[in-house]
Order: sequence, then structure tokens, then C-alpha cells
Amino acid sequence: MFGDYKDLNEFKEQCGYTIDDVWYPRVTKIVTIKSKPALYYYYGQAKSFKAAQDATEQSAKEGTMIHETVEGILLGKNPEIPAEISPAVNSFLQFFEKNNIQVTPELVERRIVNYDHRYAGTVDAIALIGGKLGVLDIKTSASIYRDYCLQTSAYVDALKNDFPTLQTRWILRIDQIQTCDRCGSRRRIKGGNDKIKLNWKNRLAKSCGHDWSPLRGEIELQEFPYWQNDFQAFLGAKRLWEWENETWLKRTGYLS
Repeated sequence: MFGDYKDLNEFKEQCGYTIDDVWYPRVTKIVTIKSKPALYYYYGQAKSFKAAQDATEQSAKEGTMIHETVEGILLGKNPEIPAEISPAVNSFLQFFEKNNIQVTPELVERRIVNYDHRYAGTVDAIALIGGKLGVLDIKTSASIYRDYCLQTSAYVDALKNDFPTLQTRWILRIDQIQTCDRCGSRRRIKGGNDKIKLNWKNRLAKSCGHDWSPLRGEIELQEFPYWQNDFQAFLGAKRLWEWENETWLKRTGYLS
């Protein structure tokens, strides 16, 4: 059978949601069909495939830890903050309060369905920021990548009828880094994999032995109000994903 799934139940569980007895593919699974050159470059630069895979898995665990802790805060649960991610979470708390981001628990981790285009997903939050209502998607990556716009555009299109005042979408990136007190370079150690970004404005950065500061949180918020073009790209990715998984999708009854 085509695909890396042992049976139909595993495919359905890993790739979608069953809502009101109907199975729908999941947004985050659909967008994996798009190639990721930066990730391929990372794997190519690693000592071995296993080393890259181990670091990626560890990084994902740390990212999940941050994501789940922040989610608990948004839900009003007052979760315990693990020491290893406290710089990131504490910076988020300060940013959240300073920018008066308003979120209600019932609009956190909200399941969405687009019946017209037949897909489902889970939105991190629907938030009010600066007087505008929009989709808030939380990432723990090193940068904000354009790929994220595919995912968030799918959420906006699915929500537009239930929330007529929905205006925009944001990516909120939460991370933690160290900076060199001598040259201003940055070090990110997520996943146990040191990644140094030299401060080229300082001519001594390349030869600097680096005196790293304690870990500090880093928060970045970007707004992406124009989503329609991204949504058309998402639909293209969805069609390609359906083609790639046609055998399984016919077995689910999703495709005839």
C-alpha cells in the first residue's frame, strides 16, 4: 500500500479529524506537501541523517513544551513553567501584557472545519490585538517563514462566516537565545544544536571567542492581513496532497 501508514486507521488518525462522523484532512498535514529547502540544507550540513533527525526531534519537544505552556496560560490554567523554557515563556507574558492581547478561553485551540473545501484544523487562538480581531498562530521557530501563511489562510477562510468581523492574522514567534557580550552575535541552542549567527556589523565577530549571556526570551509578532492569495496557494497544495495520497483517500471515502 502506498504511503508510510500501516493501515487506514493510522492514516486517518495522523492526517485528519473525524467531525460529526465525517473525516476531513488536517491543515497542518496538507501543508507538509510543500518542499522546505532550508530544512533540506540543514540535513545536508549535519554530521549524519540520524544526528539531524535527533536534533530535530529534540527541538520539536522543546517547541511543544513552550507551545503547551503558552496555551495553558491563554486558557487561564496558570501552568507550571519548566525552568528550561522560562526565558521564552516569561518574555511572552511580558509581551502579552504590554500589547494588551485579548483572548478568551473558548477561542483558544478552537477546532475549525471548512465544509466548502473539505478540510479541518485547530487554530491556536482567535485574538483581539490593537482593536482588530484575527487568527493568532504561535510558532517556536528561528524565524517567521512564508510557509506559515498557507496554514493561517486556511484558518481564516474556514472562520470568515462564523466571525464576520475577522480582519487579519498574526504569527507570534516565541524563542530563546543567547547574545555575545563582546561582539553582539547570537546563539540558539534549541534541540541541543548550537546555531550561531554572527554579528557582521562587528568586524571582530568572526574571531571572537564569545562570552555568552544567560538565555533570554525573544518574541516577534508579524501581521499578515492579506490572505486570499495565500489561500489559493493552500488549495493548490491541498490538491497536490490529495493526489499524493489518493489511494488512502479513496479508502476513507473522501475521494471517489
